[in-house]
Amino acid sequence: MNSEAPIQPATTQPNRKIVTRVFGVGTAGMKVLEQLIAGEPLDLKCTAITTDAGALECCGAAEKIFLESKPVRGLGTGGDPEQGRALAEENFDQLKAVCEGNELILLLAGMGGGAGTGISPVLARAAKETGALVLAFVILPFEFEGSRRQAIAEDGLDTLKAVVDGVICLPNQRILNLIDENTSVIETFKAANEFLAEGVRGFWRLIAHSGLIEIHLDDVRALLRDRHSESALAFAEALGATRSREVTDKLLSHPMLDGGKLLVNSDAVLISLLGGPDLTMAEVQRVTQDIGKHCEQAQVVMGAAVHESFRERLAVTLIVSRKKVEIENTAPRNGCRGESLDVQLINPAASPKRSGSRFVPPPPTLSTGEMQQMLARQRKDPSRSRRASSKMRQGQLPLEIVSKGRFDKSEPTIHKGEDLDVPTYIRRGVALN
Repeated sequence: MNSEAPIQPATTQPNRKIVTRVFGVGTAGMKVLEQLIAGEPLDLKCTAITTDAGALECCGAAEKIFLESKPVRGLGTGGDPEQGRALAEENFDQLKAVCEGNELILLLAGMGGGAGTGISPVLARAAKETGALVLAFVILPFEFEGSRRQAIAEDGLDTLKAVVDGVICLPNQRILNLIDENTSVIETFKAANEFLAEGVRGFWRLIAHSGLIEIHLDDVRALLRDRHSESALAFAEALGATRSREVTDKLLSHPMLDGGKLLVNSDAVLISLLGGPDLTMAEVQRVTQDIGKHCEQAQVVMGAAVHESFRERLAVTLIVSRKKVEIENTAPRNGCRGESLDVQLINPAASPKRSGSRFVPPPPTLSTGEMQQMLARQRKDPSRSRRASSKMRQGQLPLEIVSKGRFDKSEPTIHKGEDLDVPTYIRRGVALN
């Protein structure tokens, strides 16, 4: 068999019917949903959900769910995720009813605000109770949006990952690698929304197209179910005779994969190829082998499909997943964890040892007379130092535990049975003097 000969299936592969609903949650999620709707037609049920009546009215989704917040009269959550969570809990039965009958639920949301961060975990829990596979596509804030939004995004991401089957993150900061310095703020945010929407389209092609080598929903479920993993998604397309090499080079240098570094540290990789009737077996083999060299330790699921509209084109979608390694992090939160999807572990054995001081000052030189005078002073009043030290006493500071305020209802951060939200000196019973 000639591997360079085109694969000869039917010219058009029918789509598989996978009942899927996509939720655009909050302002950022609805904008991504609008980009998704504006692109190529997809057999998806689209639902927008938020607490902002004005933003919901402008959304083009076929179905809309308004969670009314009485304290702010439908103007949103004021950036408070706790309000978004409370509203979602109040309407939990309604959310669950909307999710009924779907095999796959996709959540689009932005982390760092009130609606997307607060509603998404509750909506995901409602969807999980219906038996659906639940995947979240989330946007993480730019660094310039401030440490408060980044901290809220981190907490929201952790809460969401504890519920869904998988999270695909797009750190907005990485979008800066795809644009030039003259790009406006509006165009930058639009590029981020379009990038995530394109990722959803690529994922949909991965499971919806009946192909020569199919990736079934059960394959995705087996890889992501109960992993609670944080994943990265990359999509690339190329034309012409060298398309297989070009598409591989684009993926291995893709900013969402950190230049290919995430592939090395992955434990699960999904590869989906979509080409025209002229797609050859040699091209399929070349792409999978070149990518596989960078993720030899990962479990790989691969699929290939042929569609008439992709003649002379080759599109490849990668989903790279890795389980999160739980470690206690005592460092201050000064950046968004999404900037690096894999947890960086420091190997003490590999760390360079700190070199000793190059200069050690000599001890002071005292004459015999000076030495005798110093000893004589010490013999005159041996208790002097004890009396001086006895005067320097201070009672225990009357410190009290301060209330967490509006975060009292938030779930505590538990690590090895200890509540990390409680100050260390209280947890360990250390008296401050």
